Amino acid sequence: MTDHIQSETRGNAGFLTLDRARSLNALSLPMIRALTATLLAWRDNPAVCLVAIRGMHRDAASGTDQPFGAFCAGGDIRFFHQAVLAGNPELEDFFTEEYTLNYLLHCYPKPVVAFMDGIVMGGGMGVAQGAGLRIATERCRMAMPETNIGLFPDVGGGYFLGRCPGRIGEYLALAGRTLVGAQAVEAGLADGTLASMYQHEVWEMLGSLPSPTLEMVRAGIGARLQAGGGVPIAPRGYIDRFFGLPTVRDIVQALENAAADDEWARDTAAALRQRSPLMLHVALEQVRRGRMMGIADDLRMERDLVRHTFHPAHLARTGVATDIVEGIRALAVEKDRTPSWNPARIEDVQPEMVEAFFRSPWPAHAHPLRALT
Repeated sequence: MTDHIQSETRGNAGFLTLDRARSLNALSLPMIRALTATLLAWRDNPAVCLVAIRGMHRDAASGTDQPFGAFCAGGDIRFFHQAVLAGNPELEDFFTEEYTLNYLLHCYPKPVVAFMDGIVMGGGMGVAQGAGLRIATERCRMAMPETNIGLFPDVGGGYFLGRCPGRIGEYLALAGRTLVGAQAVEAGLADGTLASMYQHEVWEMLGSLPSPTLEMVRAGIGARLQAGGGVPIAPRGYIDRFFGLPTVRDIVQALENAAADDEWARDTAAALRQRSPLMLHVALEQVRRGRMMGIADDLRMERDLVRHTFHPAHLARTGVATDIVEGIRALAVEKDRTPSWNPARIEDVQPEMVEAFFRSPWPAHAHPLRALT
């Protein structure tokens, strides 16, 4: 085990376990580096034909760590906060290397199987969505809640949310709603559901398959891998009706106009009013641009966005004056849950504030992700 990452090979399969259970397997820079190094080594190892990824879970009753039960809660946002305040240059390294890892997974030449059990959010989605077989359990709680902390759904979110059916991607990006396993299948963010009780059996099976392929894995799981369904994400037609509108202001206004007679519209409008107004606008544009991009271009765009998020020079802000630092303070540090957003209202966000996020701060030849093809 190295840097909260367990790795082993059995048979023709490589097994990766995120082992930072006390922090819900939140990704640190050493974890990202360990994952990347192992995946690169296995990519070039002909004896490894398939890779499986899971997370460890801290059992509250016994105080012990158990396999499965939590995948990954995202990036280490406390590190983000501390790094900004300290001027730590590793903050830049974190996002460059995390997005490089996301790209590696999306383009990996060997099958990857992700066991999406328990919490799967943020950076955990960046790891899982690159897998060729994304297995969700009934305990899966999936979300991209970044607008709640003044960020946007990164780690390739523009790419994979943009490819959800209809306007589900916009809805998940802006509202940050949590999906259960069957809903993740409906959203195109999981390939099937598996009862959590069978995960260990499937995990062990992967090491016994000769030269395993995804087809062999699916055949080995058999009817236990279900197509999902039965748990609608929202009332029929609602997501496309509201989140297909042109702007964040239009979306919220339409929801609030419907709120008097509709609980879903009322709750969704209230949720959006709590998010960073600026990042709601950025996220909507990100998903709509990402829908038309390949994964490399999307990650380059998101690297530009994250740089502007922490250093919005066009808004003459830095450090604690940014929505991302304020959001993390309110959610994870002081936990008062009363962030002071700037601008404070959705209606106060001007188009030029958003447009500048999509202008790269680097020339093409110097972009941190210029090597992605």
